[in-house]
Amino acid sequence: MRSDDRIEKALARAVELGEVGVQVAAYLGDELIVDAWTGVADPRDRRPVDGDTLFPVFSVSKALLATAIQLQCERGLVDMDEPVATYWPEYGQRGKERITVGHVLTHRAGVPHMPPDLDAAGLADWDAITSWLAGVEPLHPPGERSMYHSMSFGHILGEVVRRTDPEHRPYDRFLREELCLPIGADDVWDVLPAEHEHRVARLTWGPNPPKRAPMTGVPLLSMPPEIRPDADRWNDPRFRSSSVPAAGAVMTARAGARFFSLLANRGELGGRRYLSAGRLLALTRPRPGAGEFDEVYQGTTWIGTGGFWLGGESPPADPLLGRSVQVLAHAGIGGSMGWADLASGLAVVITHNRMFLGAAPGAEPFVPLADAVRAVAGVE
Repeated sequence: MRSDDRIEKALARAVELGEVGVQVAAYLGDELIVDAWTGVADPRDRRPVDGDTLFPVFSVSKALLATAIQLQCERGLVDMDEPVATYWPEYGQRGKERITVGHVLTHRAGVPHMPPDLDAAGLADWDAITSWLAGVEPLHPPGERSMYHSMSFGHILGEVVRRTDPEHRPYDRFLREELCLPIGADDVWDVLPAEHEHRVARLTWGPNPPKRAPMTGVPLLSMPPEIRPDADRWNDPRFRSSSVPAAGAVMTARAGARFFSLLANRGELGGRRYLSAGRLLALTRPRPGAGEFDEVYQGTTWIGTGGFWLGGESPPADPLLGRSVQVLAHAGIGGSMGWADLASGLAVVITHNRMFLGAAPGAEPFVPLADAVRAVAGVE
C-alpha cells in the first residue's frame, strides 16, 4: 500500500465523518504514488476493503465515455460539431436533427429523458432503450438551456461510439479493448463479468440516511424511479451486468487513477499516444452557458466543452479538485470522484461505498484526502 502519514490521517478523518469503506489512488506521470484504503466493503459481514475491492462510481462513468468520444474524434470518426444523426440516422427526427455530439456532451441537447418504466431488468436491452431515445422529442432547442443528461448521456453517446467503430462493437467492449486494457486500467468496467461480482463493495447510506424528496418534473424524466441511484437499489447485480455508460462503471481506485492518468499525461501513456495534447487542453475551456442553473441538477454545474467537470477556484469548481484550471474531472452521485490535472500530470480517484448528498463546510470527507494527495505529489 503506497501511502504515508498524511494519507492515513486523511482516511481516518473520512471515517470519522461517516465513511464506511474508502480507496484512494494517484498517479504522478507514469508512477503510482498513492494506493491506500480503509474500512469495510460490506457492513453486514465486516469484509475489509483491500486494493482489489471494486466500487460503483456512478457518474464518474461519464468521464470514461467522454474519453471514448475523444478517441473517436482523434481518429477522425466523430466531430463534436456534427449532428448525432450523422452517425445515427434514426436519431434525426422529431426536432433532434440539429442536436450535435457536443450538445449532448455539454448537457445542452434538451434530451435528458429515459423510458419512464425503465428498471434494472430493462437496462439489459440496449437496442430497446436507444430505439426509444431515437423517437423522443427534445424539451428545448439544442444549445438553449442546461439540462443534465443523467442517464441518456450514456446511451446516446455510447450508440455514437458503437456506430462509428469500424467493428461496431458495443460500448463496453470498445472501452475495454481500445482504452482500459491497452493502458493497464484492467479493473475499470462498464459491464462487470459475474466472476468478479464477489469483489464489489456493498453500497450504504451510512448510519444517517438522507431524506430524499420524490423527484418530479424534468428531474423525474431524466431518472425514472426504478433506476434512480440509491444504495439499496444499486446493490442489485443487474446494474453491473448491463451496459450503463452514464452511471454504471465499477472500478478500483488504482485502476481508475490509471485511466485518468491518460488524461493527466495529455493523451500519452506507456510510450503510446492516444489523444493529442491540444485536443485535451481545449476541453478545459468552459462550455457555453457554464455556471448557469441546470433544471435537472437543480444547481449550477462547472462543465467544459468535452463534458468533463473543470477545476479552478471554488466556487464554481468542486473544492476537491484544487485550483488548477487545467483539470478534467467527473464526480459521481454519492461522493466518488476522479480527476486529471493536465498542468502537473497528477491523476486521482477516490472510491467508496457510503453514499452522501452534500456536506456542511468542514464536514466534507474527501477534501482533506484530496489535499493530502496533492501534498504527497508536491503540487498545488
